[in-house]
Amino acid sequence: MSESIRKIRVLVAKPGLDGHDRGAKVIAAAFRDAGFEVIYTGLHQTPEMIVSAAVQEDVDVVAMSVLSGAHLTLFPRVKALLDDAGADHVLLTGGGIISEDDMAALDEQGIGKLFGPGTPTTAAIDYIREWFSTHEAV
Repeated sequence: MSESIRKIRVLVAKPGLDGHDRGAKVIAAAFRDAGFEVIYTGLHQTPEMIVSAAVQEDVDVVAMSVLSGAHLTLFPRVKALLDDAGADHVLLTGGGIISEDDMAALDEQGIGKLFGPGTPTTAAIDYIREWFSTHEAV
């Protein structure tokens, strides 16, 4: 990797009351191992806290782990707050227990690709790298 290529900055977020963070920690470690700069917010974050951290940390990607079933509320709320904060260039992606129908509905709202249980970490890494290669500010 050339030194002139900057690292992809990813905020891994765990919104809401869901206390299961093993997957978020696994994906954060995988992102670090892949050469991404990773900021992990910890448990019980509000959408406002997530967006504030994303803006302060100047991230390229927000990756949320949602296992609570609130994905149809949380992803659109974070997307709207990112847009309102002038961070509409940030990719919002993530994973959790999300049905195919709900993934399609969120995709229609501008949410990036979502990943379900059992997805290899390389799938998310490859997706983010591909997205970044076509969206990086020159």
